[in-house]
Amino acid sequence: MTGALDLDRYAGHLIRRAEQVHTSLWSKFVSEAVSSQQFAVLNALRQSPGIDQSTVARLTSLDRSTAHHIVRRLTAQRCVNRTGDLADRRRTLLALTAEGRKLHASLAPAAEKINDELLAVFPDELRSEVLRVLARISQR
Repeated sequence: MTGALDLDRYAGHLIRRAEQVHTSLWSKFVSEAVSSQQFAVLNALRQSPGIDQSTVARLTSLDRSTAHHIVRRLTAQRCVNRTGDLADRRRTLLALTAEGRKLHASLAPAAEKINDELLAVFPDELRSEVLRVLARISQR
């Protein structure tokens, strides 16, 4: 029989705990109403207006179903505008409305602040390496 594992030595456990810290900071300092995933969609559309929902899902690392629900919610809140693609009638193109741009602008500074807060536990010279390692793990 195997004894109990030391979960503090397991990447998945630590990533889950880090996500809990991120979620707590997000709720406290950014928004209780807009999730970080919703912000990711707003941010993708701010960066690349006129993209389709599949591209939003890819850029935000969300599955297509989750991206669809978020886009529907943001559309209902009048933050996202949907228009048919004249070149391909099967596609719907997405862009932020004025309200969506205003919401993104109101959240972005706080999102940057909690990113800085999360990275503050590392010395300055290690922060880019931490981000590189996290990016590598997330690309699996």
